[in-house]
Amino acid sequence: MNKKIIASAAAFLAAALYAINIPFSKLLTEYVSPTMMAGLLYLGAGVGMLLYTSVSGLFGKKVVKEPLTKKELPYTIAMVVLDIFAPILLMNGLVITSSANATLLNNFEIVATSIIALVIFKEVVSKRLWIAIALVTLSSVILTFEGAGSFNFNIGSLLVLGATICWGFENNCTNKISNKSSEEIVTIKGIFSGLGSLIAAFIIGEQLPGLLYIACVLILGFVSYGLSINFYISAQKHIGAAKTSAYYAVAPFLGVVFSLILLGERPGIQFYVALVVMILGTIMIVRDTLSSSDDL
Repeated sequence: MNKKIIASAAAFLAAALYAINIPFSKLLTEYVSPTMMAGLLYLGAGVGMLLYTSVSGLFGKKVVKEPLTKKELPYTIAMVVLDIFAPILLMNGLVITSSANATLLNNFEIVATSIIALVIFKEVVSKRLWIAIALVTLSSVILTFEGAGSFNFNIGSLLVLGATICWGFENNCTNKISNKSSEEIVTIKGIFSGLGSLIAAFIIGEQLPGLLYIACVLILGFVSYGLSINFYISAQKHIGAAKTSAYYAVAPFLGVVFSLILLGERPGIQFYVALVVMILGTIMIVRDTLSSSDDL
């Protein structure tokens, strides 16, 4: 029981840490180009987690965890590649659309993860979850329009949706190796995905920002990706992927609050319509995932 309480707290903490990512990234896009930002964020997660693990090993009790093996190599490679494309799409979308919009659209990741789990990994999807998927999808469609009365698509929103689909695939790959060392997983995906994005940034001609902004992005990456993912994977081990995802579903709504407070954004009426629909869909997803995991 103790472990489950700790794991639940870890899942909520993971959501809160991730929720600060988009608002602060939006602020930093004024000084750091998007693909460079994606690379530095993940590099911060990987290098930060490597240092965190090393320091914890020196001053704390060393816990033996099962390392990754050749058997998990295909999932590990797929995880790294997807984590190159996803943040690049997100950061480029964030330049075009609002932080609150992008944050709310992040909930489509749950839809993508569920459908991919059904189609590829043959997991069962309940009727309630199908209704929830329809609601979240409807909300996402509303958010892809630029404003009330406009039928012009917001390209930024489409890029964010592309990122969530990549992360949907990545979540299923990571779930296959979640019984391994969470620190090792975060370190590998952070360092290699970060380097991949940085190479892409240099290829397309982006320049390194000043040292202050590099430090800010690296720290943000360590907190919002490194620690967040580590807590997420740790929670999965004790309460399962379903319950962890249910707790993590609060992240987009925390992100919206942070966006409105930190950036002073004032979205149009279509955002609030989408918000209500998204809340209904998310509630149904949480109820479904919690009831499904209790039946196991």
